[in-house]
Amino acid sequence: MSQGPRSGLAAVSSALLAMSRHLEVRDVLKTIVASARELLDAQYAALGVPDDHGGFAQFVVDGIGEEQWKAIGPLPRQHGILAAMLHEAKAERLADVRKDPRFEGWPSAHPEMSDFLGLPIRDGDEVIGALFLANKLCTAEGSPPRPKPEGRCGFTEDDEELLSILAQHAAIALTNARLYERSRELTIAEERSRLAHELHDAVSQKLFSLRLTAQAAATLVDRDPSRAKGELQQVAALAAEAADELRAAVVELRPAALDEDGLVATLRTQIQVLDRAHSARVTFTGHGVRALPAAQEEAFLRVAQEALHNALRHSGAEHVDVTLHKRGPDTVLRVTDDGSGFDPTTVRRAGRHLGLVSMRDRAGGIGGSLTVESAPGKGTTIELEAPGG
Repeated sequence: MSQGPRSGLAAVSSALLAMSRHLEVRDVLKTIVASARELLDAQYAALGVPDDHGGFAQFVVDGIGEEQWKAIGPLPRQHGILAAMLHEAKAERLADVRKDPRFEGWPSAHPEMSDFLGLPIRDGDEVIGALFLANKLCTAEGSPPRPKPEGRCGFTEDDEELLSILAQHAAIALTNARLYERSRELTIAEERSRLAHELHDAVSQKLFSLRLTAQAAATLVDRDPSRAKGELQQVAALAAEAADELRAAVVELRPAALDEDGLVATLRTQIQVLDRAHSARVTFTGHGVRALPAAQEEAFLRVAQEALHNALRHSGAEHVDVTLHKRGPDTVLRVTDDGSGFDPTTVRRAGRHLGLVSMRDRAGGIGGSLTVESAPGKGTTIELEAPGG
């Protein structure tokens, strides 16, 4: 960031161009926040994108270091001034946010804030975010910026007007980014559908050839052993080809989002989509997990997807909760639902139907373990624990 406020049309133009340059939602949010903080000469800036459950699906800050942000704790809920901006859809300019009757305090690690300027980001009648700034900086010529002394500086009506212009363009940039991500998701889905059809056709042909060749070998074993041997060699060759095609398809079907965004972000995005698509509430909490090797990340994602499929399609659950966290040297994925559950003593019979065999195979493939806890009427918990992260 620069060491002083930027002003004029050139600075505003630069900020707007920066916002329109990015296509990923997260990048757009970061650019909006950084641009607002710099243009309006504020010590802190933040932007929250609300979810449908009284919290924030995304919350981006600028001016707070990573360690301090971690120390602050969970994302804020929609209360106090944030709720006012989201629900009343109007600007809030305060000389001291701490003296406002709606102020509800901060976590102990939260920085002190006084003067405050915030307003909603709107797409038509829909509020898609809340953008706010705190602690106007008094930047004297030739001196570094500093938080305002009591009774000086503070955000002005001109600042509010400038932030309003920025918010209007932020709404356009954020909407475009969302459309791009949805388009990418559709493209990925279409590509996977294409690959699935190709895989089905190719493997079906190979299996059909394998069956015919094996049948021919079986009829020749007694009357023409040498020809039977040749047919069996052809069986081995066809099986090898089928295995190669399957391996190639598995590599091609690796979730693209894992490579680009990592496990935590990919899980969060997919769970947000499921939460919107199903009547059940689906929540996700991920913290403390660093990047894992590609094979482990894919295994965790596939187990999560299988467990979520069971919970949402078969259990009748009203709430499904997914957590990803550290436990000593291991990473733990936990999927819990309040659905119908089942008797664990019948797990061997139910295992294939519920995908438990596949999940256990994935867990074993990365040196991990899978545990299943369930009872009729008591819901189900599936936990994958594996080293790393």
